[in-house]
Formats: sequence, C-alpha cells, structure tokens
Amino acid sequence: MTRVLAAAGAAVALVAGGVTATAVAAPGGAPAEATEAQPLAKLSHGQATDKFSAAGLTWSSSGNCSDRNNSTCTSFDQINSATVDGVITLKSASGCAINLTGGTETGHADGTYSHWNGYKVDFSLSSCLDNYIQGTFTSIGGSKWKSGSGNIYYREGNHWDVTYHNCGGC
Repeated sequence: MTRVLAAAGAAVALVAGGVTATAVAAPGGAPAEATEAQPLAKLSHGQATDKFSAAGLTWSSSGNCSDRNNSTCTSFDQINSATVDGVITLKSASGCAINLTGGTETGHADGTYSHWNGYKVDFSLSSCLDNYIQGTFTSIGGSKWKSGSGNIYYREGNHWDVTYHNCGGC
C-alpha cells in the first residue's frame, strides 16, 4: 500500500512498479491512500512518431523498419508516454538535435525498466548532447549520469542508452 502526504485536495500522481495511481489528500492534509491504479500510458509506434515529429526529433533504423519483433528495426510500439515526453523535454532543455536509434524493439537487455517495457530509448551521440548531459546531470560512475528527476543517461560506446522513470519535468 502506498501512502503520500499532500495538501488538502491536492492530487498527486504516483508511479511504482509500472503502475500510475492518483491520490487526493483528505481534508486537513491527512495522508491519502492511492485508490485508482492504472497502467502507464502506452503509445503505438504512430502515436510516438507523431509526437517526436511535432517536437523536431528524428529517428533511424539500421534495418530501415519499425517492426517491434525485429532487432534491426527501431520501434516505439508500446513505449511509455512519459518516455516520449522525457525525450521531448531533453530536446527542449538542451537545444540539441536528437536522433533516436533504439526503442521498444527486441534485442535489448531484459528487466523491469527495459526497452521492451517502454522505459528506455537510445540516441545517437553528438557533441551538443554529450556536453549537455555530462555538464548538467550528476555523474554516478560507470559512464552514467543521473538527472535531477531521476532519469539515467548511460553512454554505451556509440550511443546514449537512456532510462526514463518519468518525463523529466514536462
């Protein structure tokens, strides 16, 4: 059971274990119970690419395809809406061009916060993005940087592997 402290009548979104819940504080600011849990909003490939296009983001695929079940494709099918919004927030905050090279397609490592489960994307390296991430976020060792909102940016040789736990202040 999740508890949250909030001002009376204030709605608070909670995210835990891939489930989003909204809690409203009881009168007098007493803790409220999260009562309505809903799965994270998932987007189709088309919905995600529409949002990316509108924000001026690009994506590419070594296989020139978007089939989620083909590891040479770049797919955004079943990506978390917060992940898409996080990428858009990064572009806006950094002023950098961002090219996505990995999404929810098969072929990445397993785990709760994985590509397949909609939490991760890959970006091409660029000096603008490299400088922004390494100069703005906190180094946590092992070629990883953590944003103030808790998202993890991992420089994996020829690309950035990014885990979005939330939209980063969108």
